[in-house]
Amino acid sequence: MNEELTVLNKTGIWDLVFLPTGKKTIGSRWVYKIKTKSDGSIERCKARLVAKGFAQEYGMDYEETFAPVAKMTSIRVLIVVASVRHWHISQMDVKNAFLNGDLQEEVYMVPPSGVSHSPGQVCKLKKALYGLKQAPRAWFDKLSIVVSSLGFISSFHDSALFVKSSPAGCILLLLYVDDMIITGDDIDGIANLKSTLSRHFEMKYLGHLRYFLGIEVAYSEKGYLLSQSKYTADILERARLIDTRIVDFPLEVNVRYTPTDGDPLPDPTLYRSVVGSLVYLTITRPDITYVVHIVSQFVCSPTSVHWVAVKRIIRYIQGTLDYGLHLYPSSTSTLVSYTDVDWGGCPDTRWSTSGYCIFLGNNLVSWSAKCQATLSLSSAEAEYRGVANVVSESCWLRNLLLELHCPIQKATLVYCDNISAIYLSGNPVQHQRTKHIEMDIHFVREKVAKGQVRVCHVPSRYQIADIFTKGLPHGSLSRF
Repeated sequence: MNEELTVLNKTGIWDLVFLPTGKKTIGSRWVYKIKTKSDGSIERCKARLVAKGFAQEYGMDYEETFAPVAKMTSIRVLIVVASVRHWHISQMDVKNAFLNGDLQEEVYMVPPSGVSHSPGQVCKLKKALYGLKQAPRAWFDKLSIVVSSLGFISSFHDSALFVKSSPAGCILLLLYVDDMIITGDDIDGIANLKSTLSRHFEMKYLGHLRYFLGIEVAYSEKGYLLSQSKYTADILERARLIDTRIVDFPLEVNVRYTPTDGDPLPDPTLYRSVVGSLVYLTITRPDITYVVHIVSQFVCSPTSVHWVAVKRIIRYIQGTLDYGLHLYPSSTSTLVSYTDVDWGGCPDTRWSTSGYCIFLGNNLVSWSAKCQATLSLSSAEAEYRGVANVVSESCWLRNLLLELHCPIQKATLVYCDNISAIYLSGNPVQHQRTKHIEMDIHFVREKVAKGQVRVCHVPSRYQIADIFTKGLPHGSLSRF
């Protein structure tokens, strides 16, 4: 606590004043946390003062609150680009990042314990404090100003990615709240960036990228291996399974779940906690993406049947603890994607589930499994909407790679196992059953006409995207 108060006083985060007439205060509290290393050992004990931002009123205490963070796809793409070009990837952390943000609004807070003050005095905040609704935005704005002064430009396709190009080379900075990844071939420029950031903020240099956002990064000549073994161990401990049985695949074949299956759980807290953790685990485990998508649909009112499905996922993870995502130093000249749809697969709403995966060279960088937003009247319509989804993501990736100076010259190959959807992408023919999806048709056809996309047929036995639309037996799951 004393260390935190020293930092707060050094930063000049508040002034002690008497509360003006018509103003109100918000409370504060101390939060204690044990910080651990990637191997689970204790690194340090930490105390943090946070404001009770839930008491703030919109329009009076804050306005806009949105602040971007790096997309996980952007992180994977950056690692692939750095691996191919043999760039060193370093990591930095900003200590007490939110305390650097400048507040534009008047916010008054009750003095916390440990701060001496006269009776009736309150803290008028000059800088952002953890817990304030506008704190993330204020911090991002402050960092953007500092980085922009060095010649960096925020990416148009990921606002948390900053790029600087000069005759000396290229520098990439990716931000996720207070964690930074820095890479590039301008060695002197990177050194200047680190020294400038250290002058403006209290920084902690963490060396080569090893542990980022709970993701363990192992480097070798064969590339980078991303895994979440410690995070997985925490999930297994939280699930509190009394046995150690394992299963070969996470979802029974041909099973369908509805909201009315089984009896409601008396306390759904554990279910929600475990499912929320599993969602984050899909960052490096695409093999469980579909089944996690299924069980996450019932977090509002889970039942005993849904909990059995979650326990099956846990038992599958127990047997695959060494799984991770391997990013190879392969060519970045091609984008290849696979898309598949489970038409009307939801027994409750009859919505279709779209799944896709995109490879940059030999590296899987993007994947998804989600319900379509509207009901499809035919399998052709559902498949075509799936094609439109993956084409949209592919176009975003092409533009992002262009900013990273890795332009894709060849057309993106989109593999689909539905002949009708392939015909619709290239033939300017209107059908009665597809006229209401005209926007999707024109979008894909435009990209095909420009030569940016080619929609091709793939036999179902080679359809990798099957893993994102349905439960598969052990043989198919392992192969894909």
